[in-house]
Amino acid sequence: MNIAIGENTLMNKFRLIQLRLMLAAGALLLLSPGRIGAQAPPSTQASSPQPSPTASPSPTARPEPGTAEAERVVVTAEKREQNIQEVPSSISVINDVELDNLHATQLTDYAPYIPGFQVNSLGSPGQTIISLRGLADVTSGATVATYIDETPMGSSGIYQRADINELDLLPYDIRRVEILRGPQGTLYGANSIGGLIKYVTIDPSLTREEFHIGGGISGVEHGDQPGWDAHIGGTVPLANGTVGLRLSYARNDGAGFIDNVVNGEHGINDFNQQAALVGLLWQPNENIRLRFTALGQRIESDNNATVPLNPQNLDPLFGDLTNQIFVNEPYTKNVGLVAATLNLNFGWADLTSATAYLNTRTDQRLDVTLNLVDLPPLLGFPNPEIAGEDLKLNLDKFTQELRLTSKQDGRFLWQLGAFYTYEHGHQDQHLFMKQMNGEAFPGLPNLFTALLPSTYKEGAAFANASFEFTDRFTLGAGLRFSRNQQSFSQIVSGILGLKTNLPGKSAENVFDYMVAPKFKLGKDQLLYARIATGYQPGGPNISLPGIPPAVKSSTVTSYEVGLKSEFFDHRLLFDIAGYHISWEDIQVSKVVNGEGALVNAGKAETNGVELTTGFEPIKNLRFGINGAYTDATLSNNAPSLEGRAGDRLPNVPVYSASATVDYYFPLPFWRTMPEQRQQVAAYGEDGGKNAGRGDGKIVEGEAQRAQVAAWNGHVGAGFRWVSSQWSEVESSSTAIRTPSYGALDLNADVSNGRYTIRVFAKNVTDKRAYPTVFANFNFLTGEVINALGTPIQPRTVGIELDCKF
Repeated sequence: MNIAIGENTLMNKFRLIQLRLMLAAGALLLLSPGRIGAQAPPSTQASSPQPSPTASPSPTARPEPGTAEAERVVVTAEKREQNIQEVPSSISVINDVELDNLHATQLTDYAPYIPGFQVNSLGSPGQTIISLRGLADVTSGATVATYIDETPMGSSGIYQRADINELDLLPYDIRRVEILRGPQGTLYGANSIGGLIKYVTIDPSLTREEFHIGGGISGVEHGDQPGWDAHIGGTVPLANGTVGLRLSYARNDGAGFIDNVVNGEHGINDFNQQAALVGLLWQPNENIRLRFTALGQRIESDNNATVPLNPQNLDPLFGDLTNQIFVNEPYTKNVGLVAATLNLNFGWADLTSATAYLNTRTDQRLDVTLNLVDLPPLLGFPNPEIAGEDLKLNLDKFTQELRLTSKQDGRFLWQLGAFYTYEHGHQDQHLFMKQMNGEAFPGLPNLFTALLPSTYKEGAAFANASFEFTDRFTLGAGLRFSRNQQSFSQIVSGILGLKTNLPGKSAENVFDYMVAPKFKLGKDQLLYARIATGYQPGGPNISLPGIPPAVKSSTVTSYEVGLKSEFFDHRLLFDIAGYHISWEDIQVSKVVNGEGALVNAGKAETNGVELTTGFEPIKNLRFGINGAYTDATLSNNAPSLEGRAGDRLPNVPVYSASATVDYYFPLPFWRTMPEQRQQVAAYGEDGGKNAGRGDGKIVEGEAQRAQVAAWNGHVGAGFRWVSSQWSEVESSSTAIRTPSYGALDLNADVSNGRYTIRVFAKNVTDKRAYPTVFANFNFLTGEVINALGTPIQPRTVGIELDCKF
């Protein structure tokens, strides 16, 4: 920092502390909307799963070759039901059966097996940074949009720390997760510049009852106690054929594996996740369909899973998986969603109305004792001391979308829509300092308190269409106009704060477009191209001389060419996509006249290739190889990031790859009773491994209630690897390069369709790796104290039992 401040006055020292606090996003977020400056801490990717999701469903969960189901995997990426192999865009899907087999409780459990998908954690579920195709977390807003069914989740603005607080859903009772790569601005609007994550929940059944219950236990290397999970749910018709109800609840308690050298406590990073879902479906006839959804999730973590490291060689400073914290760092996040979706069939078109209300609350405490170790003498108080910062975020969000969609029975398909959202957010920050025994310093005044209320309002209109010129060639295009209006205030008090109330406002219009031709090379081979744009909203700055009144939206333009193909009766899957993305007006932090502000000062570009393959050489033996090459670099100098043109963007490995193998086999020594052979036929020889929970298409009536007697087994293995990456842009003075690493995962199960027993082992070799780290420094002197890294989860072994009836 180039700050001309005299060092001989107490107030100037306080001023310097204040400025460094502003730049210490991730330890503190003072006077700024997001993670700021070269010292902004990146995130760290956690543990990973076993089988491999692919651009269509993974080979481990695909229907039998040669069947009708093998030719149609439905996704809603373009807001209409389509075969995934016919969508001119790069998409991965993981279904409910795969999520169960993976024992997936968070995004980091399956992201490493999806090409171009980077999910980093700051030490617990919920503190999540998500990036696709190298659009990294150098800004204060999200670069990947997240939806649950028809509802956008999280904040669209820049004052809710959306870059490090994206939704990380406990994925129980989820039909599938769709991951769309590349900008999705025309259909999904703000913050989808990198792509989209879409959770699709399961509909209540209108005709049958079904219940499921299960749970399990696991042990983690270096853990203080076992972890456990439990889940229960079911669906019942309330009025046969017209009304259905679905209820589910799940809880996952993760065992801690980090110790604290300060007080000798073990397993300080225990956490739990709870999720509940209520669905009510009313469908009086084929032309009217109304669904209500209520969803809640709560995450509680005692401390973050971080380890102090030597910045030079990344060796632990206090021993393996051992932290040094003086103030516990609890984290709590609550998400509540109520949504209603109405579908009306007019015969010639379908009208969809999606209405939702979302509330998210985040409470977090951060230990800044070492960062403020030199402050007490300046205030006239002796050492030792402890210091922390409390951060509270609250978001209320209302959304409404109306959409009219043509039927899929002609050459010309179209869609018209309108969208509106209103957000009201609060961000509260409070800095405190106490004696080492936890008692307050007598007479110590308020150090720093900041209140940042904000509003975000957006209206949009969009249109998409495609025309099938021939049986092989189709051209699609889309356009979206958006206008957002924002306001915020910065209310500061305390001896380290100099300003009282600094409001700001902004308004902006944005156009997005998409063009996507596609050409069928054969029955199961599709060649496509796609040009698409997206935007990440800007917002107002504080109203002071020398500071821009607002920061403009960041925009991206993507050029993509891809091939989707299947061969040999769907036994070979080969999908590949290459792309170039130009990212302009990147929002970065800058100190102007002693105040932190956001400015548009950077450009970046990403060039990459993504590969997804699956192969079944013999029946029920399936291999998968996925990989990504991602070259994400700055296009010009970015002084606020200490970046130079050509620098790699942070937390983006150039290479990543995964390989999986799965084998399914019958267990002949478990006999089948004659009266149950009908159910075996209904489920198929695979024992129901492709049976989506609650899809209503497997076994009808009383046969479904009986036990399916054919027991089948499955064993699987997966290996994930990522190359080295930088914690910040590589020219930064505090940038740290983390080495490449690989980890092995195993899983197995036996099932007869009603009862399933699963075992799993993650990180089998107990590899110790810190995919990303960040520099931790003294706020007063700027001296680097250490590097903090989040390890991938140590070896974890568990067993699960599930029952459906």
